[in-house]
Amino acid sequence: MRNSVSDQSFVMESDDEEHRLGGSEEEEESDGSSSCGSPRVVEAAGGGQPSSYASHQWPQSYRQSMDIYSSVQSPCLSGFLGTPTLSRLSSSFLATSFRGKPAPEILKPLLPTALIAATEDDHVDDARKSSHQYLPPSRKASSLFKIPEDQKPLGGGGGHEVGPYRQCSYTQGVMNGVNVLCGVGILSTPCAVRQGGWLGLVILAVLAVLAWYTGVLLRRCLDSKEGLETYPDIGHAAFGTPGRIVISIILYMELYACCIEYLILESDNLSKLFPNAHLTIGGFTLDAHVLFAILTTLVVMPTTWLRDLSCLSFISAGGVVASIVIVSCLFWAGLVDHVGVNKSEGTALNLPGIPIAIGLYGYCYSGHGVFPNIYSSLKKSNQFNAVLFTCIALSTVLFAGAAVMGYIMFGETTESQFTLNMPPNLMSSKIAVWTTVTNPITKYALTMTPLALSLEELLPTNRQTYGNIIMLRSALVLSSLGVALSVPFFGLVMSLVGSLLTMFVAYILPCACFLAILRSTVTWYQIVLCVFIIVVGLCCAGVGTYSSLSKIIQNYQ
Repeated sequence: MRNSVSDQSFVMESDDEEHRLGGSEEEEESDGSSSCGSPRVVEAAGGGQPSSYASHQWPQSYRQSMDIYSSVQSPCLSGFLGTPTLSRLSSSFLATSFRGKPAPEILKPLLPTALIAATEDDHVDDARKSSHQYLPPSRKASSLFKIPEDQKPLGGGGGHEVGPYRQCSYTQGVMNGVNVLCGVGILSTPCAVRQGGWLGLVILAVLAVLAWYTGVLLRRCLDSKEGLETYPDIGHAAFGTPGRIVISIILYMELYACCIEYLILESDNLSKLFPNAHLTIGGFTLDAHVLFAILTTLVVMPTTWLRDLSCLSFISAGGVVASIVIVSCLFWAGLVDHVGVNKSEGTALNLPGIPIAIGLYGYCYSGHGVFPNIYSSLKKSNQFNAVLFTCIALSTVLFAGAAVMGYIMFGETTESQFTLNMPPNLMSSKIAVWTTVTNPITKYALTMTPLALSLEELLPTNRQTYGNIIMLRSALVLSSLGVALSVPFFGLVMSLVGSLLTMFVAYILPCACFLAILRSTVTWYQIVLCVFIIVVGLCCAGVGTYSSLSKIIQNYQ
């Protein structure tokens, strides 16, 4: 995309035109403000910066807080000391989310000297102009985001919002997508087969295809209007302020539920490693499950206070490797160590367990809240459909592999997490369990931070002190511990989240927003397909939620 000197409005071009016109870029304005290039929306010279759609609507922090999942390049794919991308990203928002302080000194050497000088000048202006101490009051790019001409990416626009965001290649985009999708859900796929039977794997395949299609619909929505950048923006464009708020709440509930799952997972697996651990205080004894849930909370709580999450982001980017390691250990235990190979053929179809299986499979594809950010992070935006297809396909292979092997090994005795079935004396089991235990600790703060930032926006300006921020984030962590101890059923909570929240985020809402935003241009078969997905999603959400809640209540009774 290129700025037109004569045109004082936003210019929109198709992906084909962008790909054909290629890598020309216009010079930045002489006053030093950064050009906010986009694959779809660009700023005309002299026309002022393009503001984010509904930039003053809550939540303003969604884009920046979720970009750490998609714009930060994995150190295994690029030299993290050789690019200033991370330091700009982290110091632009997350590192200055408390009291507007500059980035830590340890990050500043990663920035070019010109950028450091520009940043120091901007701190004076920002302190004078900003009415919000923790969140950027507008979408205007800081001069911190300026990239020297020799570092700008080739192939058109300088970024969805600002240059540093558009840094990811095709491979990096795929790895970011797989890292988002392959979370703790992979541990419960054998349990999903036990619940629904072998034919239930068809549900996994269908949900994968539909997840790809609805991801493409989100991209179509982003391309439809100028200024759309995030999932909440899409909701605002489709249904106004109520749509933005409802979608944001659902997305944040999903993140909060994921944090709860992390604590339950840590409690289950650590108590398996140390079953005799306990703590007696007076006449009150904490068993292993409760003790390790509390200890995990004490470990992760300080990470939520960090101003700079860049280190955690790099470590959590190894989630792809962690998922591969865990699945490889499962296969090693079954094929090499011959652990728990089930002699029966298993159940072909278990209709009563299908609703639970739907929730467990659906949870595996809960990445749509980050897909728009992955789209924004790509150097070549027209590769998004292929990136999305590849990361969903690779994730599905891992899900299906773990599901098949786990159910073959453990059959009807399969636990909610297959690591709980693996013998503790084998090296493959120890590697799998410790990898499972370590990974969520690095991801907890990254998952909780978007929710925390959204709540911090709601605080009065004079209450946005560092002490209040710490208390708010600590309260969120402690509340997640309370829920995890109250509902310590990993598989059932996952099924509930997958049915109640993921069905809306990944299937129902993308179709509804697509039909609402592009109602004048959609074809009849797109309408039929979207209505079909919405109906199926609502049915799955209804029966899955009811079954999960019923099972949870039965466990209490």
